[in-house]
Amino acid sequence: MTQNQVAVTGLAVDGPAGIVVAPFDFSIAPGETLALIGESGSGKTLSAKAIAGLLPSGFTARGTIALTSATIELPATDAVWRATRGRRISLLLQDPFTSLSPVHRCGTQIAMTIQAASTTRLSRAECAELVTHRLAEVNLPADVARAFPHELSGGMRQRVAIAAALATDPELLIADEPTTALDASNQGEILDLLRGLQEQRGMAALLISHDLGMVRGRAENVLVMRHGEIVERGDTSSVLNSPSHPYTRALIEADPSLTDRSAGVVRAASGINGDGSKTGDLVAATNLTKSFGDKTVLRGVDVTVGRGETVGIVGESGSGKTTIARCIAGLELETSGVIEFDGVALAPGRASRIPTQMQIVFQDPYSSLNPMISVGRSLKLALRVAQRPASDLNGLLHLVELPVEFARKRPAELSGGQRQRVAIARALAVQPQLLICDESVSALDVSVQKQILDLLAKLRVDLGLSILFISHDLAVVRQLADRVYVLRNGEVVESGECHDVLNSPTHPYTQALVAASIHEAPAY
Repeated sequence: MTQNQVAVTGLAVDGPAGIVVAPFDFSIAPGETLALIGESGSGKTLSAKAIAGLLPSGFTARGTIALTSATIELPATDAVWRATRGRRISLLLQDPFTSLSPVHRCGTQIAMTIQAASTTRLSRAECAELVTHRLAEVNLPADVARAFPHELSGGMRQRVAIAAALATDPELLIADEPTTALDASNQGEILDLLRGLQEQRGMAALLISHDLGMVRGRAENVLVMRHGEIVERGDTSSVLNSPSHPYTRALIEADPSLTDRSAGVVRAASGINGDGSKTGDLVAATNLTKSFGDKTVLRGVDVTVGRGETVGIVGESGSGKTTIARCIAGLELETSGVIEFDGVALAPGRASRIPTQMQIVFQDPYSSLNPMISVGRSLKLALRVAQRPASDLNGLLHLVELPVEFARKRPAELSGGQRQRVAIARALAVQPQLLICDESVSALDVSVQKQILDLLAKLRVDLGLSILFISHDLAVVRQLADRVYVLRNGEVVESGECHDVLNSPTHPYTQALVAASIHEAPAY
């Protein structure tokens, strides 16, 4: 092993039913990144949690982790993990709500990490200065330290989690989908930041991702995992440009960032009613404004969604995308403006909406599903609201490509992608006229993402479903949307046909977003 190199040998995970992850080896040189890719449920996150000593009850790990400062034989004792986890090895989870406490301010949480890793007791002033520095590293202002996680956008929450994970200067950073919640421009900034910190500190990184475009530009080497086994490995350029395993080839073909970006435009342009006719607006928001205290997040926004039409809203984290969706769904009270559904003005709030009008699929499936009840019970409750028979349950699961046995499982037993598909099934149970998707595919691996996007496109045509699709991924929006609105600081800076706006943007901000979405870092 070279100096400071991280080496993991014979890593395996055993579960209640036997081997979940078959033994595999890898090493990461100082300042380098190894990517682990594969579908949801392939064992990627279990492997990461095994290395960090955070496996759920009923699972055990085997193998050896060799760091510069210590060698860990798995399974390890709690005392070994207390000296290792968060100091020598830091795990950055996909879901910021999992890694951040909802009852502590963001600065307090970063400060706790800094104090825990410090060999001496830091003064309050010293700690505050370090917190400000860590926030600046992830492009957040100092006043974020006073905010609670729920007061931030999804992307900002994830950047706080990144700041906390890096605060201890770990030897190995395990990043499990670290930029899933971020828009394209912020993704590049965060990944460039991580790369710079790796080089400065000689920090190794294990990057878990379903975004193959990000992997191509940001990792030296890659492992491809399927059903708990490594099916292909090698340097990133060779694996992604000339894959030898059929599974790797299938992943690449399904990834919109690595395939023809115009493929979805043909489908979107094919018409929404079969004859290409438009039937008017189903939803119209006019001069919509929203303020939280003295902070204005929407400034006179106009958005329409036609019957049977898919409309995209894109913009950076904190631009107001989710606030528009929540106002239309009645989950936030707009400060002023008018929201009409089928030509009838809706009063602010949820009371004026009925379930069959609209449903929303949130970015974070774990927060939107009840962890105490089974998947089947959640879906049956939704079917009951729609006055549909419980026997439709299996059809709902098939609709989102989940096996019927999943009805007996609880959310904690599912991967992130599987949980999101349950959330989508629940929203579709009441057969709404409008489906609001707030980053609803951002947590999915590329093959499942493609299936969900194809499903949404088919439902739109077959059922006349209208879709308001919010995303930071321009490649995904390009595939699905007929029209698109570009939002910046609570204002629409550009709108029009999706093909025109994303292929020939006229506003400098849109041009910057498009440039960031197709940018790939130089190959190593």
